[in-house]
Formats: sequence, structure tokens, C-alpha cells
Amino acid sequence: MFEQGRGFSEEKLSSELKNKISDAAKVCRGNIIKMTTLAMSGHPGGSMSSVDIYLMLYMLSNIDSKNTTRDDRDRIIISHGHTSPGAYTALAIADFFDVDDAIAGFRLAGSPFEGHVERSVPGIEWGTGNLGQGLAVGLGKALYARLSDQDFHTFVVMGDGEQQKGQIGESRKIAAKFKLSKLTTIIDYNKLQISGDISDVLHQNLTEEWKADGWQVIEIDGHDYDQIYDALYKAKHNDGAPIMILANTVMGKGISFMENKHGFHGAPVKPNQLTDALAELGMENDLEKYQQMRTSEFATKLAQKYPFVKPAYPNVNKGETINYAIDDKSDNRSAFGNALVSVADANANNKGFHIGVFDCDLAGSVKTAGFAKKYPDSFFQFGITEHSTATTVGSLSGENAIGVWADFGMFAVAETYNQARLNDINHANAKLFCTHCGINVGEDGMTHQSIDYFGLLNSTFGWKVITPADPNQTDKIVRYVLATPGNFAVIMGRSVIPTIRNSDGTPFFGEGYVYRYGRMEEIRKGENVAVVSSGNMLATAMEAYEKDSSFALYSISDWSDLHADDIKTLAGFKNIIVLEDHNVKTGLGTAIADAMMSSGNITKLTKMGVTKYGSSGKPVDLYKMLGMDADAIVLKVKELN
Repeated sequence: MFEQGRGFSEEKLSSELKNKISDAAKVCRGNIIKMTTLAMSGHPGGSMSSVDIYLMLYMLSNIDSKNTTRDDRDRIIISHGHTSPGAYTALAIADFFDVDDAIAGFRLAGSPFEGHVERSVPGIEWGTGNLGQGLAVGLGKALYARLSDQDFHTFVVMGDGEQQKGQIGESRKIAAKFKLSKLTTIIDYNKLQISGDISDVLHQNLTEEWKADGWQVIEIDGHDYDQIYDALYKAKHNDGAPIMILANTVMGKGISFMENKHGFHGAPVKPNQLTDALAELGMENDLEKYQQMRTSEFATKLAQKYPFVKPAYPNVNKGETINYAIDDKSDNRSAFGNALVSVADANANNKGFHIGVFDCDLAGSVKTAGFAKKYPDSFFQFGITEHSTATTVGSLSGENAIGVWADFGMFAVAETYNQARLNDINHANAKLFCTHCGINVGEDGMTHQSIDYFGLLNSTFGWKVITPADPNQTDKIVRYVLATPGNFAVIMGRSVIPTIRNSDGTPFFGEGYVYRYGRMEEIRKGENVAVVSSGNMLATAMEAYEKDSSFALYSISDWSDLHADDIKTLAGFKNIIVLEDHNVKTGLGTAIADAMMSSGNITKLTKMGVTKYGSSGKPVDLYKMLGMDADAIVLKVKELN
């Protein structure tokens, strides 16, 4: 019906196209109220105020309904995801799918046409869910265009109520700093949110706020097609500061009794009102047709018809490993920084290798400064904006690119759990390298001691947590993670730690060692009691072994996927002790116990880990206070033997 791929190349909107859009808008508004009434839930009001913007974007942007993953397409991000009815109906008009599928499948259990936009729907770039995420998602897309040297444009459609979110303020500043002129925001300014007028809920001064952060602002009538087109044309041909389009709209536009009524923000038209509402748009009430279609079998067919298609992942040359000698004094975070540069070096001539490394004012501490110096065009200093950074990294990694974020564990996991969860839902490939984790942080005290990283990320269904034991293992794990699709969190402490040794004195994880994700390592043989250690705690366990070599010693670096054979091996001991720098309620010990109970391979298990918040002090002293030091391990082994 429409000529996709124009990309706002013509200076003015033709009368023919304007008439088509106007006719389509009536159809879309009718479909919006039908699908929300059918589902008996949803957000018709904002969908109807946004739909003219959606139609203009989906009809005229440089996109292709027949090739929705084409790499040079424009990206259209929906930040106020609850306006999904507006997006779905506009996408259907633009031939991305059959409109009947969206109407009958809206908010139906098992259907991809969820209440908030999700990537399984053709044409939807990102499932935003919680408000305030979209602009940071747009940052990731705009940075991908820059890294991959492409000219596509990213449009972010937002609500006005969500402008109260702090994450948007972070993202505005970042976009202006990096002069992302190929990023445009359109705000659906209907001035109503769930609780009423936006100015009564929380005062806003959108024009001045955006201008103060370095944006250009264009104010338009969001239902005037000429004004919408003109603003988008200026934005598409902009090479200055990014543009925000403030589109004045009407909540519930098109139905007289819905207009400017905040009650329709999150409530549908009642069935007895539907016929009158549709009559205002010149449409018949055919709700019964969709009621008959709305079955669980239909939902299953929709899920099969619209499967999520994962984007390509870069082909990564892992490079040559760096081996650390027994006498080398290093820490895991330094080994990470060295490996990161090494992998970038190995892919310097790989045209398909696009990587973005992100920092939140901690490059020296998290050891990304070396990468920043050597590859400044791929390094992005975002300042203290952890929420936006977490979202942006996920968004970038959803493209044919690698998104790397290094930060302290407390900020990168605990503070931004919601963003991590959304990255999981969106099938991102984010690479999170967390330093300063656990009680090992020491003097920074309990507010900075990240002791719940696994408990939080293990609450998702896709994140994988890895805790390398020393610099040698860190090097190999970093290379594996960068070359492997999926969301990974590599957890490291702060302190310099010794190189783990074989019984003959050579580096255990050094030359000849092959990292196998998900497998346990036997460090020392023993009987009756096995100590299972993780991450930087292996050095403490080794210290205990030097004092009492009666126990077996194992290392588990990969907490998220415990291997059945390894659980069976551990169950062969009379007692096992799990030593971890993590809250014992939700850590490795709990994961092993769960795996044992599930498999029926059971033995007595003792947890030695963090049982209360720590305090400021040297890590060695804190471990002793919490009963996690070498002497405590020896005593526990003797007690169990």
C-alpha cells in the first residue's frame, strides 16, 4: 500500500500520500479500540494519540517489510511500549503482518502480540517494557551506525509521562556529547498519564530541559501530517545536534468521548460503547469475528508464524592467549584489560568486527584505559550513567556488534538489574565485566561489596555468570565470552591474587589449559571431604590446602550451568564445602544443592560464604571476621573428616 524505503528523501509530503495516511489512520484507530476491547485491557488512549506518528514512520522510513533485518534499515524504537496497539496496527498497514493476527492475538496467552511491544513481532526493534528505556536503546542503534559506518537513522518515539524518568536525562546528555545527529526523538505530548495531567503529577518543562542538554527542539501538531513530515525530513537531513520533536497530540484522538480523557490511558472502550465508537470512524463492529478466532490454538499458530529471529553475531578471532608466570603479580581485572586489547588487535583487519567498549568514569580501575588509548573510536565514556549504559550496551549487542561494559559489580548488577533483565528478554549479547566484587572490595565497605551478583542474574533465564580464578583463567574466559553469543557477566575481585599452581609448581591455567564452559576443574585430589571454590576464593582455598592436604579441591568458575557429571563427582564425597565470596543464601552453594536434589546425587553440603554485610577493612581481615579464611577452612575440614 505504501512506498517503503523513501527515507524522507522528498522535501514535501505529496497530497496523494497524505490522503493515504489519513485514510489509514481511521482504520488504525478502529483496530486499536477493537483489539483493546477484545482483550478487555490495554492502552487505547496513547495508542490513538501516537498512531499518526507511527504511520508516518512505518510507511516512509527506510525499512522493508519483506526484509526486516536488513542491516542498513532505519531503526524505529518505541519507548512507551504500552502503545503497542498503535504500533501493531501501523505495522500491519505497512504490510509487516496480517492485521487480523494482531487484533485477535492481542494480549492472548502465548501470542507474540503482547501488551507491550516485543521483538518477536516483525518490525519491532526492541522490547522496552518499563518506561524510560527507549532513548538509551536508540543510543545503541545510533552508535552501531557509527561503528559500522552506515547512514541509517534511528527514531525513538516516547511518551510524555515517562520524561519524568532519570534515565532519559542521562541519555539526552550522552547523545549530545557524541553528536548523534542520526538519532531523533519524537515525544507524544498528549499531556495525560494514568493519574491525570502530567503537570499535576510531576512538573515538566520539556522544551527547556532538552535544549539545556544540547538538543534542538521542533514543536509541531502531532496530528498534522504536513508538520509531522516536515519535522522528520529536517531530522533525517540533520548534521548538527540531535533533534527532539515535541508533537502536541490528543489522548484518544478520533473518538469524541475518548478525547482528552485520561481514563482511557489504560482502559479500553466497553463492549456496549464499541459500535458507536467505530461508527465515528466509519467502521462496522465485527468484534464477534475476532472473538471466534481468539483461541489457544490460534495463539500457538501465531507463535510459530512469527518466531524471533536472532541477528548475526560477529565472527571473532580470539587472538593469542597471554600466559602469566607463577611469580607475576597481577589481578583478574588487569588480565581482562590486557585480553580485551589483544582480541581487538587480532581483529584489527576484520571488517565485520564492530566493538563498543563502555565506561562509567572508572576506566583506570576496571582496566579499560588501555583499550581507550589504542582504540578511541570504539571507546565510549558515558560518565556516571549506569542505567543508560546498561541499556545501550544491550541495544548495541543486539546488532551485528559486540557490546562491552566494565564497571564495579555493585553498579553493573545490583543497581541496574532491571536493565539486565530487559537485555535478557531482548536476546541481547551484552558482555559485562564486573570488577570490585564481593567482600574482596575491602575498604570501600558494605555499600560497595557486591555479594548478590549471581542471585540477581540467576533470576533471569539467559545470563551466564563466570568467576575466573586467576589472571591466566581470566585471559581465556575473556576470549571465550567475546567470541560467544549471549549475555555474560564475568565477575572479578579487586585484589592482586597469586597464580594458581599445579602440584609440580607450574601455572594450572597457563599454557596448555583449555577453558571449557560449564565444567569443573580438579585442582587437587583428596578423599572424604571436597572443598569447592570459585573465583578469587580459590587462592584462599589453596592456602588452606598448604596447611592441610587431606581434602580434595575443585574450582567451579561457571555458576549458571553446572554439569551433571560434575555434580555426580561431588556427590561421591562424604562432605563438600562450598567456599564463595557471595551471599550464601543465593550463591554457588545453593545452586549446587539444588542441582544435587534435582539429580538425586546427594551428599552433605556446607556453605562457607558471606553471611552478613561486611565492613571497611583489608579483605584478608574481613574474610577472617566472616569465617572465610584459610584457617576457618582447615577447621571445618577437620570437623567433617
